[in-house]
Amino acid sequence: MHLTVEAALSVYPLSEGKLVAGAAGKNRIVKSVNVMDAPDIWDWIKDGEMLFTTGYLIKDDPQGGAGLLEQLNRRGSSGLGIKLGRFWEQIPPALILMADKLGFPLIQLPYEFTFSDQMNGLYRAEMQRSTKALQAAMEKQKRLMRFALQSDPILQLFEEISGVVGYPLAVVSAEGRALFNNSGVPEESLLRAWPWTGRHPWVKGEGWQCYRVPLLSGAKPAGYACFVTSEPLFTTLEEGLFHQAAELIAYQMEARIQSADNRSRQYEDQIRACLAGALPPAELAAYGESSGNSVLKGAYIPVLTSPGGTSDAAGRSARMERIRQEYGSHPVLSALGALHLDMEEGVLSLFPDGAGADELAEHLASCSGNLRKSAGCVARAAIGGRRSGEQSLASAWMELKETLRLAAEWGVPDPVVPYRKLELAYLFEHCPKERMAAFCDRVLGGLLRKEPEYRQEMLRTLEVYLDNDGQLSETAKKLYIHRNTASYRMDKISELLEVDLKKTDDLLRLKLAFQLRGMSAKAEEPAAALRTAGRK
Repeated sequence: MHLTVEAALSVYPLSEGKLVAGAAGKNRIVKSVNVMDAPDIWDWIKDGEMLFTTGYLIKDDPQGGAGLLEQLNRRGSSGLGIKLGRFWEQIPPALILMADKLGFPLIQLPYEFTFSDQMNGLYRAEMQRSTKALQAAMEKQKRLMRFALQSDPILQLFEEISGVVGYPLAVVSAEGRALFNNSGVPEESLLRAWPWTGRHPWVKGEGWQCYRVPLLSGAKPAGYACFVTSEPLFTTLEEGLFHQAAELIAYQMEARIQSADNRSRQYEDQIRACLAGALPPAELAAYGESSGNSVLKGAYIPVLTSPGGTSDAAGRSARMERIRQEYGSHPVLSALGALHLDMEEGVLSLFPDGAGADELAEHLASCSGNLRKSAGCVARAAIGGRRSGEQSLASAWMELKETLRLAAEWGVPDPVVPYRKLELAYLFEHCPKERMAAFCDRVLGGLLRKEPEYRQEMLRTLEVYLDNDGQLSETAKKLYIHRNTASYRMDKISELLEVDLKKTDDLLRLKLAFQLRGMSAKAEEPAAALRTAGRK
């Protein structure tokens, strides 16, 4: 949901209520709605959440109600709706004064409607708004696609051929998409009965007919040229001219496709040479400019996907091909127009920065799951930081390889590993383990000296809390415990470790301590294995 308070109050049946105070906050965003009557109500409120209540808990304490408004405002709530008639006949002046002072929307809810009626109305309004926004976005996308087609230089060739033969022309791709159409016949009418079968050249419509010639490229047609007229017949001479024009179109389309493929392969070779240190980044940039390849010109996110499995060349090549196919068929990743290169380490993908790193990671994880299910390919993708230009390509490549190496050495189970997750570990990789142990003991000593069961439970809670960026609700969800339980544990941890979990410095020290503990444990594994082997 993404409505302002003012917009929400225009939605029936909430529109039957009224804003009694806090009008200065009418532009607050309502992200969700909650109904609750609990003593610690503010502990449950999320940012942007509007609260509906009967006022039961504050019916005998208007001053306590004013304090509730302060707590809700501090938590980022978008407003409070009170349903009168059961416990209060009117909203106490103390609440109205506090709401106006805070600019916190205070709403008198209509008594004749249930809370669910009002919430359903808001969610229906939000669904309608989202649907309209989606339709508008799709229409804009169609317009952009049309513009992209019209800017293709080959369209000038189609226009010239149409002028030479003296008839309107439509060129249809092998996938059934009109690449060019100056005939005035709507595309859906032109493509009626697609896919076309047989070799009958004549197609008739209402007030028009066309002579259809396949654009042959080998045994299969690469598309069709449709010469359109309102006249009843073409002459034999004209039909021969149409076939000649179709041969020219087919030749030019095939030549352009091959040329584009050759340029793409040459550009990939240039990138490989640059990564190997055999080509300066400036020369790669110049080649990309001259060949029309601009993936490195703007911002991009590099990804290296290791195919996993055995090391036999044929099997590895097949898995890498399967990875490229999966990325190429994904509805979001394919639209980004990434460049995919086969490297010795895996598939290097350069994604234009059309999606954030977190969203990209979700899509890559989805592809990894599909690869495992459909092809038994245990692929792992490393995501580098956002880069721009050819100068940063080599450092991005090193970053990706180090991410895969560290993930393998430390047994990271995730199929998609962002570099930022292992960045601190990489920085301290060569730190003496004695120093790491001393730092961990200094930071976590208050917990490490507790009894084993209690220590393990609290350390796990703290680790999940840090992994979820200090979000208490997410921590409770991941640990399958109540939010109040998680809150209690974090208070005890703060007390035992003498840290303030609201301070960035303390959070950073705790995060680093957990990272170093993991590194120390990995460093200890080989030594433990050697000691066991020696005893045998």
